[in-house]
Amino acid sequence: MESQRSLVHFLPIATTIISVFFSIVLLRRYRSRGGLHLLWWGIGTAMYGLGTFTETLTTLLGWNPAVFRLWYISGALLGGAPLAQGTVYLLLTRRTAHRLTAGLLVAVGIAAIAVLSTPINLALVEQYRLSGNVMEWTWVRMFSPFINLYAVIFLIGGALLSAWRYAKKTEAGNRVVGNLLIAVGAILPGIGGTFTRFGHVEVLYVTELLGLLLLYAGYRANIASPVPTIHSSLVPNEA
Repeated sequence: MESQRSLVHFLPIATTIISVFFSIVLLRRYRSRGGLHLLWWGIGTAMYGLGTFTETLTTLLGWNPAVFRLWYISGALLGGAPLAQGTVYLLLTRRTAHRLTAGLLVAVGIAAIAVLSTPINLALVEQYRLSGNVMEWTWVRMFSPFINLYAVIFLIGGALLSAWRYAKKTEAGNRVVGNLLIAVGAILPGIGGTFTRFGHVEVLYVTELLGLLLLYAGYRANIASPVPTIHSSLVPNEA
């Protein structure tokens, strides 16, 4: 199938650049302060950027089966889960977090093997657009909703919980705003992913960029004025 490129198809270039920058910021903080939550957040933004990088390659060079499979694994399976895992390590006990990590890795591993193994229906391939519809094993697409539900519970839920806690504190308005920005930023790519299932990948490109910008804005708001008594999403207590 033929497809035409439009300006929106080039948005992943900007998203990838921002993801690299954000990942460096988080991993540098991890190196200086420690904390597995920061490591997972750095991995999460890197996976986010890897997904948009595959979109960039498709826009510039055209559809490629290896790039497509990498896109689905890094985006549909790992787009939000590592970020959520960072929040798990921040809000829950280390023992519980380790157990959830093991379960998440097993689930993602099985799903990734299925993505790598499924035949591709070349008749449905579009030159400059990505879609999971090309996988002949349609059941493979059932993995991503469950993995992304995990991300919703811990990443979005953790941000909303933190916002609610900080709302009770005086002089913590920036943390309330920051966590609300993170929650909205985490929701947007999921909305775009839903549109992608119906063949509108361009919506995903827009929501990925806007979502990442909101995540970064929320992170910056959270570290602007630290409140060390309670946890926050995407920022350690000592920040």
